[in-house]
Amino acid sequence: MTLDDFIARAREHGVKGVSIESFMLDDLSPQRVAALRRALDQAGLERVWAWGHPRGLESGTAPHALDDLTRHVDVAHALGATVMRICAGGRRTRTLRWEEHKALLVPLLNEAADYAATKNVVLAIENHIDLLADELVELLTTLDHPALGVCLDTANNLRMFEDAMVAIEKLAPYARAVHLKDITAYRGSPRDFGFWPSVPLGRGLIDIPKALALLRRANYTGLLALEIDYLHPSYADEEAAIAQSLSYLRGTLDIGTV
Repeated sequence: MTLDDFIARAREHGVKGVSIESFMLDDLSPQRVAALRRALDQAGLERVWAWGHPRGLESGTAPHALDDLTRHVDVAHALGATVMRICAGGRRTRTLRWEEHKALLVPLLNEAADYAATKNVVLAIENHIDLLADELVELLTTLDHPALGVCLDTANNLRMFEDAMVAIEKLAPYARAVHLKDITAYRGSPRDFGFWPSVPLGRGLIDIPKALALLRRANYTGLLALEIDYLHPSYADEEAAIAQSLSYLRGTLDIGTV
C-alpha cells in the first residue's frame, strides 16, 4: 500500500497516531515531506518517525550510518514528529562482546542525540532483538542524554529468551515510544525468528494488561503503536488481526485494568 493508503487505513480504524517506517517514503524531498505532514495533520494523526530497520547502526560497527540517521532527524522535525525510533542494531549484528559494542555505540549515539536535541527530537532506541534489557539500560544511563530514550517493544526480549515482563518493567521508565506486540511459540527452533510469530493482542504470551500497567506506572504518555511483524499462519487476515488487536486494546484501557 502507499502512504496515502496507510493514512486512510489508520483513519478507518479510528486511531490517534501512527508510527511510520522511513523505508515507506522513497522521496525525501522537502516537497514530499511537507505533503506528508499536511496529510497527517489533516487526518489528525500524531506521529513517530522510525529509522533503522533492519540493521540500524549495526551495533556500532557502521559509523557511516550516522549520516543517514541525522538526515532522518531532519525529516522527523519537518514532519512535526518529536520522537524518532532508531535501531542501534538488529538480530544479526551482534558479533562482538557487549563491552566492545557498547564502546562503539556510545560516541555514535551521543553525537546523534546532540544533533536531535537541536531539532527538539527525542531518539527512542528500540530493543530490536539486539540488546538485552540490562544492556539497553546501561547504554542510556551511561549516556544520560535528555534526547535519548527507549522504543519499548513488548515482545522482542522474549525472542532473546528474557522474561518479557521483567524486561518491560526495566525499560518502561525510559520509554518514549512503544510497539505493542503479542507473540506466541510456533514450531522449529526458538532461536529462529519464525518460531515467534505475532498474534492479535491478548492471544499470545505477552501479558498486555500488565505491560500497560507498567507503562502507566512509569508515567508514559506517548503513542501505543500496534505492531504485527510476522503474523501467525493461523491468522490469515492481517486486517482482521489489526481490528481484533485494536478492539482488545480499547477494551483493556476502558475497563480500567491499567
